[in-house]
Amino acid sequence: MTGTPLAKTPEGLMPGTSGAEEALFEGSPAAIGSLGALLLTIFTLGIYAIFAWMRAKGTSYRITTQRIVVERGIFGKRMEQIDLYRIVDYVVERPFGQRIMGTGNIVLEAMDKTTPEIRIEGIRTDVVALYERLRFCTEAEKKRRGVRLMDMESP
Repeated sequence: MTGTPLAKTPEGLMPGTSGAEEALFEGSPAAIGSLGALLLTIFTLGIYAIFAWMRAKGTSYRITTQRIVVERGIFGKRMEQIDLYRIVDYVVERPFGQRIMGTGNIVLEAMDKTTPEIRIEGIRTDVVALYERLRFCTEAEKKRRGVRLMDMESP
């Protein structure tokens, strides 16, 4: 993942407390995001590398304190956007091959009819730290907008 590193915040302050939208992360997924992809690249004489590179260059992520924008495509572009207050669940994935390559995935489940799940894949950053900041900003956005979620379980 090549991208802008996360901005440092003064000790004791979390992003999103000022009310203005701040970027938490901007970038693209790593061209070769796991050890398996690297080995496949070596064994197929770089054919896979070309497709992986094209896929990575055609994908960009922008995560701010208020929303996530994912843009995909090389010739035709598709943009998905989700406001943070709509996120209801997070999953951090760091399989063995990705841990070796220093990448990871964040999968977000949202209360959105058109985009119920967003996968942020192959990002080269501390995905656990990004997850924590994302979770904090999601809760801050819910509070700012007055959104409350009720967990309804049947008996």
